[in-house]
Amino acid sequence: MARFTLPRDVYHGKGSLEALKTFKGKKAIICVGGGSMKRGGFLGRAQQYLEEAGMEVKLFEGIESDPSVETVMKGAAVMAEFEPDWIVAIGGGSPIDAAKAMWIKYEYPECTFEDMCKVFGLPELRKKAHFCAVSSTSGTATEVTAFSIITDYEKGIKFPIADFEITPDVAIVDPELAETMPKKLVAHTGMDAITHAIEAYVSTANCEFTDPLAIHAVEMIQADLVKSYNGDMDARDRMHYAQCLAGMAFSNALLGIVHSMAHKTGAVFADQGAHIIHGAANAMYLPKVVAFNAKDPTAKKRYGVIVDYMGICDKGASDDEKVKALIAYLRKMNDDLNIPHGIGTYGADALPCEKGFVPENIFLERLHDIAVNAIADACTGSNPRQPSVEEMEKLLKCCYYDTEVDF
Repeated sequence: MARFTLPRDVYHGKGSLEALKTFKGKKAIICVGGGSMKRGGFLGRAQQYLEEAGMEVKLFEGIESDPSVETVMKGAAVMAEFEPDWIVAIGGGSPIDAAKAMWIKYEYPECTFEDMCKVFGLPELRKKAHFCAVSSTSGTATEVTAFSIITDYEKGIKFPIADFEITPDVAIVDPELAETMPKKLVAHTGMDAITHAIEAYVSTANCEFTDPLAIHAVEMIQADLVKSYNGDMDARDRMHYAQCLAGMAFSNALLGIVHSMAHKTGAVFADQGAHIIHGAANAMYLPKVVAFNAKDPTAKKRYGVIVDYMGICDKGASDDEKVKALIAYLRKMNDDLNIPHGIGTYGADALPCEKGFVPENIFLERLHDIAVNAIADACTGSNPRQPSVEEMEKLLKCCYYDTEVDF
């Protein structure tokens, strides 16, 4: 028996933030990140709408990018004192992911972070509060998913929390919020979204309910991501919907080793001043993983279906030719979005060093542990081809040096 779970309500369209006026409750806490939502007036509007709904409202501000375990525990303590019956998270993936983890700790104070990370092992939530997610970026789709990513900076590892219990009750997908994104964020979140759609389609957990969502998301992203990056606001509005569809797909079909690798490399070089942004990591790793997974006959055929819908290769071409076309297309998209192709050159535009943020010797020293941790990641189990530690090390090297995958 399989399961397909989405938020009970998804409000979408410009002005849909006003749905907050209809909420029923006594107290609401708004969880938010930096100042972009405040500067754009969206935080103030959200607070006003909740107050119009008759609620006392408290703000928990300053949630950092790639939120930490410490931030989660701090926010949960504030919730325990305030006792909200609505948790409203507004912003990009970071405040929404952090608020999901805070929600678990608020409802179950005895729950440790290790307990939270037991895949699909959470107790029943909604004993104290319901959850609403308002997305302002067009990539993570955490507003509709059963996932949250929290970083343990002591270990230098991002941990995915995965359970249908943390699927929000309400998602608000208002494209007005996404129009505030800076250009680089458009690129990174967009490549995160196409990775979600492609990984969901070839995942071993794909099904008839997830396939249409994944395919249509790919088609929309193909049509609109580069236009959005170049300032077309109509395209940016459509991208906000496309990433949400991709999220609906992967929340139910799960993901693969692009995300496993991104989770385990994102913060592991933090002591070197290197933070590999999640969407950029996905963009760099996706073409390599497509080549690796295509050795699996079922995955190869499904990549071919994606290519047929994209129309980037003759339908009479072989599946091998279609896979090559997909890899070439993804690499061209990275070029169009000014995203590098490998870890070794990531950040080279920001620091005057040949290898970017991540020195080669440091990468090689940590390679084995990264590979072991990536294989243990919650996203690996649904990848169509299961890598050994040795294969994962080879794949990570391909991602560092931007070399072809031939194994």
